Amino acid sequence: MKSMIGLLVVVVIVILVYQFYFSKGQSSGVETPAQTINIVGVKNDLVGIAQAERAYQAEHGSYASLNDLTSSGSLTMQNRSRQGYTYDVETSALGFRAVAHCPATTNPGCENYFVDQTMEVQRLP
Repeated sequence: MKSMIGLLVVVVIVILVYQFYFSKGQSSGVETPAQTINIVGVKNDLVGIAQAERAYQAEHGSYASLNDLTSSGSLTMQNRSRQGYTYDVETSALGFRAVAHCPATTNPGCENYFVDQTMEVQRLP
């Protein structure tokens, strides 16, 4: 009898942990698979821009605008927009910040993202 109660308690704990673990992985927003793929693409584009900035800085000793990155061959980006997102690069002597701007008028609820010399893509506050 004690072993049956112990087994029942363990099963309940496992179920609760399972529900907690998988509920954290769910998105809080309502995104379609296409929107999720688009956001992943935007983040990958930002990482590509950041890698190009690092390469350009190593070669030239300074950071460059988006036009300079593409004209120098450091960045081979065919399209400077993705499903409404547009890209911009802000530079200074100490670093850079590449921003993916989302037009809220055509895509309500979307968010802007950025990456800097830390190479970590983040939401723009």
